[in-house]
Amino acid sequence: MLPDYLAKAVPNPPGKRAPWYANTAPSYAGIFLWVAFYKAMAGATIAHAGLVHCLLALVIAGFLCYALYYRVPAMLGMQTGYPLYVVGSSTFGTAGGYIMPGLLMGLLQIGWFAVATFVATDFILKGVGMNSAPGSVPFIATGLVWGLVLSWMGAKGIQYVAKIATFLNFIPLLMLLIVVFQTAGGVASYHVPAGQENSYGAFTAVIAIVIGFFATAGAAGADFGTNSRNESDVKWGGLVGITLAVLIAGGLPLISVAGAHGTNPSLGWDYADVIQGIGGPIASVMFLLFAIASVPPTCFCAFIAGNSFNTMIPSVPRVASTMAGATVGIALAVSGVAANLISFFTIVGASFGPICGAMAADYMLSGKRWSGPREGVNFAGYGAWAIGFVVGILPFLPLPADVKTYVEPAVLYSFVTGFVVYFILAKAGLQPKVVAMPKAA
Repeated sequence: MLPDYLAKAVPNPPGKRAPWYANTAPSYAGIFLWVAFYKAMAGATIAHAGLVHCLLALVIAGFLCYALYYRVPAMLGMQTGYPLYVVGSSTFGTAGGYIMPGLLMGLLQIGWFAVATFVATDFILKGVGMNSAPGSVPFIATGLVWGLVLSWMGAKGIQYVAKIATFLNFIPLLMLLIVVFQTAGGVASYHVPAGQENSYGAFTAVIAIVIGFFATAGAAGADFGTNSRNESDVKWGGLVGITLAVLIAGGLPLISVAGAHGTNPSLGWDYADVIQGIGGPIASVMFLLFAIASVPPTCFCAFIAGNSFNTMIPSVPRVASTMAGATVGIALAVSGVAANLISFFTIVGASFGPICGAMAADYMLSGKRWSGPREGVNFAGYGAWAIGFVVGILPFLPLPADVKTYVEPAVLYSFVTGFVVYFILAKAGLQPKVVAMPKAA
């Protein structure tokens, strides 16, 4: 017998799907326009290499996100009409799918909720000129109100947030353009600080940051694919919403930071430092508008976490699981743990890189289609994930300095490892038999 999350799954019919420019592209573009993506990017990139060098790396990173992390899940979603937790049961098994990608997606969304709460709280307090240090009374109070209200909205009123999400995408895009206009005069004067040149490190940092940020959203391409009519929608939704969006949403902040440093080399590398450098009412308004634009990401993270837990553990009410997860996320945010964005991106990439790699190998071995759920636990999938995860967390291990330099971009290597290990283990006969889906299209 199939578990409920598979037996009760209903594919999205073709009549309810829409063109790529009405769903996939704007949704993915909104993800990259969120300030958490580019807030801390410059310190590991243009602080060590030229602007053109890092922009080229953004182009490559955007294409890798599209080709490796998004396309296969999106094709599976488009072909079957089923979301990630259903199509993932082929790679990880009907029983294995509970944990991977099911509950793992929910757990990582708690982390994303913490990041969203931290960034919004920080920007709100900067906008009103109050103490924005994590752990301070204003930070704790603001983070509690933001987190509790928006997690409740994610659990009970996500449909209202979804209606305004696309329009709110224009707020950060407008802010990015304003900041570029304010700082463009210093771009020609920018140069990498003496003694900090490391073009290889900057290039791999761009790849690692972009892929780490995108990894869970790439796997969720299956869910986006259920709304795609055909392969053309999958392709153009990804190329525009991911590859092009990465260049715009990542490139404009890097240009702004470079321009700001060209004028004032003592400025910090965080994007918030650039906004503060503009000063006056303009900076305060921008901080508050960036916080407002963080409403949809915060709500969606809470919603996806609750949906994951409710699907895999239906005995726990959705609102209860959502609020419990949000409480953990708020604690991570107000304590400042969620401030370590680059480290968090690395963990996300290490977690979902091998999942995407294993799914890609399964897809290729099945003739570029979904084979159907596999009985029990698919040890080929779990073996691929375990080894790929170890590769993905190599930057955190106590390795010699000369070795550690070349373990990046570990998030990309974790994908490759997941793909290769799954392929080998599947060929060795570790894939369980396929079981029928009663409601398959």
